[in-house]
Parts: sequence; structure tokens; C-alpha cells
Amino acid sequence: MMDSTLNERVLQALETIRPYLKADGGDVELVKVTPEGIVEVRLTGACSNCPMSQMTLRAGVERALIREVPGIRRVEAV
Repeated sequence: MMDSTLNERVLQALETIRPYLKADGGDVELVKVTPEGIVEVRLTGACSNCPMSQMTLRAGVERALIREVPGIRRVEAV
């Protein structure tokens, strides 16, 4: 699978969860996808300093990406 295709699929999956983040005043931005299947994202807005951001990252962002994009193993905030 080409990297650009993988990036596109990750971006599409992020779009599915973005409305939930925006409802709470936050957002997520893709930093990069590594060949090992690790997605690096930056939580922005209200999500950047929210005490629940790690839970949002694991239960929301990571779960959605692993479910929607084959080959994704983990999501990390940078």
C-alpha cells in the first residue's frame, strides 16, 4: 500500500470523529503515519489541554483509526 493512500485513509477516518471533538471545542490534526503503522496526531483547541485528552486519544481516535484503516497499530499524540 502506498503511503499517500494510507495517509488519505487515515485522514478520512479522522473526519468521522472530528465532529465529536469539535462539539467540545477541540480538533485533531494528522502529523504523520509511520511505516510501522503508528499514527502521530496533534490534539488542538480545547483538546490540547483537556485532562481527558489521553482517554479521547485511546478510546476515540485510536479505536476509530484501528477499526477503519488496516495496518494501523497505535496512535500517539505529539
